[in-house]
Amino acid sequence: MTEAILLVGGKGTRLRPLTVYTPKPMVRAAGVPFLAHQLARARAAGVEHIVLATSYLAEVFEPYFGDGSALGLHIEYVTEEEPLGTGGAIRNVASRLRAGPDDPVLVFNGDILTGLDIRALVRTHEDAGADVSLHLTKVTDPRAYGLVPTDADGRVLAFLEKPQTPEEIVTDQINAGAYVFRRSVIDTIPVGRPVSVERETFPGLLAAGARLQGLVDSTYWLDLGTPAAFVRGSADLVLGRAPSPAVPGRTGDRLVLPTARVAPDAKLAGGTVVGEGAFVAEGARVFGSTILPGAVIEPGAVITDSLIGTRARIGRRSVLTGTVIGDDAIVGADNELHTGARIWCNAQIPAGAVRFSPDH
Repeated sequence: MTEAILLVGGKGTRLRPLTVYTPKPMVRAAGVPFLAHQLARARAAGVEHIVLATSYLAEVFEPYFGDGSALGLHIEYVTEEEPLGTGGAIRNVASRLRAGPDDPVLVFNGDILTGLDIRALVRTHEDAGADVSLHLTKVTDPRAYGLVPTDADGRVLAFLEKPQTPEEIVTDQINAGAYVFRRSVIDTIPVGRPVSVERETFPGLLAAGARLQGLVDSTYWLDLGTPAAFVRGSADLVLGRAPSPAVPGRTGDRLVLPTARVAPDAKLAGGTVVGEGAFVAEGARVFGSTILPGAVIEPGAVITDSLIGTRARIGRRSVLTGTVIGDDAIVGADNELHTGARIWCNAQIPAGAVRFSPDH
């Protein structure tokens, strides 16, 4: 397998108000745009040609990744005029594929961070003679997901909607967002209209007697659809829990990028990333957080599981837990922001304006 389609859909609005300029796949995770991790893992698995299918802002991706040659890839870009859904997006780029009718084509989702063995998924596909093979993962609580039961040989039996009752939870296996298609199957997807692979393409193939094979791979898997998950994913990349050849340095407890400055007595832990030109002052403590380029963390601030935007400033002794701070925002001294707080780009919070703990 040498060819892949990378689906970059939706505008990532749940990451706002971090930035109004940068789509989620380009927000930095472990020091580089998240999309760079996806591309690097595909290249490591033997992919040479990638068609990046997006419904928005292709002009943001192309200047950064270019033709892909710096990554050892050939990248093409296709932007939908109207959103087409997962299946419609795959069909929309079919003319750019070079594979023969029976060749495998990898399709993967731009919002998923995974340790999937891509080569193992391709082997499973070829050994089973499948029309489509799916990466499946097991989750502790499957109520928020559609379910994908399989038989003893891994053949997919059904695609079930989110269970509403305990009796409907017939498996803990869910669709993990990576597939291998037989090239000719892609051409059967309807053209020019929205199509969901989960609700239309895959059930339709099953009804027609096609072979859909599941590979249950329980390695690292995380849907980065929320800010909290995005921060967690970045930290896990730094810690080495989520493998990626694109991490710019050794894995470990922290990643401090070139030109960033960290005071000798500042404490960084839990997979924290400090971006280029950022400054973490004396006495500051940062755990499991992403500090984007140019941000300033003033003395004594304590930041946990948070995302601090480009050029943002966090004041002295402020305490942030599970928050998102937008680009160029200023949080004054002695504030407390707790889980779920979102500070818009360029916003300013005066010193001592927000508190949760008692005053003494």
